[in-house]
Amino acid sequence: MPAELALLVNPAARGGRTLRLLDPVVRRLRAGGAEVTVIVGDDAADALARACTAVAERPDALVAFGGDGLVHLATQAVAGTDVPLGIIPAGTGNDIAAALGLPCKDTLAAADVVLRGKPRVIDAARMAGEWFAGVVCCGFDSRVNERANAMTWPPGMAKYLLATVRELKDFEPIAFRITLDGEEVIEREAMLVAVGNTRSYGAGMLVCPDAEPDDGLLEVMILGAVSKGAFLRTFPRVFRGTHVTHPAVTVRRARTVLLEALDTVAYADGERIGPTPVTCEIVPGALQVLS
Repeated sequence: MPAELALLVNPAARGGRTLRLLDPVVRRLRAGGAEVTVIVGDDAADALARACTAVAERPDALVAFGGDGLVHLATQAVAGTDVPLGIIPAGTGNDIAAALGLPCKDTLAAADVVLRGKPRVIDAARMAGEWFAGVVCCGFDSRVNERANAMTWPPGMAKYLLATVRELKDFEPIAFRITLDGEEVIEREAMLVAVGNTRSYGAGMLVCPDAEPDDGLLEVMILGAVSKGAFLRTFPRVFRGTHVTHPAVTVRRARTVLLEALDTVAYADGERIGPTPVTCEIVPGALQVLS
């Protein structure tokens, strides 16, 4: 059982509503015998610096209390070290936690997992100098993210729904060049490309439904060019993972994936990485997660 925990908190998760859950979680961890230090940064860069400092002091675990964005940030601090990552899902999207079988609707149950859990060794991947544990999106979905991030209203998931509608009006298929393990080259117009270490993004979209976080491979899902009508009919199937049977979908697995496309930005774990070209490379066993 971890005795010394560094608890990394995102005070903005769920529009700040998550903070009311923090005190009960801290009490549960301390009642379970853990010594808890709470880390809150002034911004993402400050939070990362504080997390890295905490990891350098070798706590029994760095625990992310938030959503996928905070897990992404915490991964930068612990990947490649022997300090385990604990996750207490408390964000709008908790896809990485869900992929690892962690309680996503009960923060106290997740705190109990941190207390009694054992480190599970999983893969992580690197892209443009950053680690990611979940899914990279590139294409329609990343353009929706770009549009949503520029909006100040409405709040929460409603912003992403509105951004989706607006992006669909203007969107045209993107010419991608995808190189797998430096050998197989796929050149195709596509609606989007997803590269997954885990299965889902966007609060439950099973975009890479067969991705496993500990098999040493990335799953690559390519949704080829289709009409907007066909896209609207096909995309909802992502919530069941059945979109992969559509004739316009191609699925591959690889250790390295080079994505090239003009005027296209890549996101990882919901966080903006930057414009393509980008290379995703799996690093087997790079991350320990309490589960």
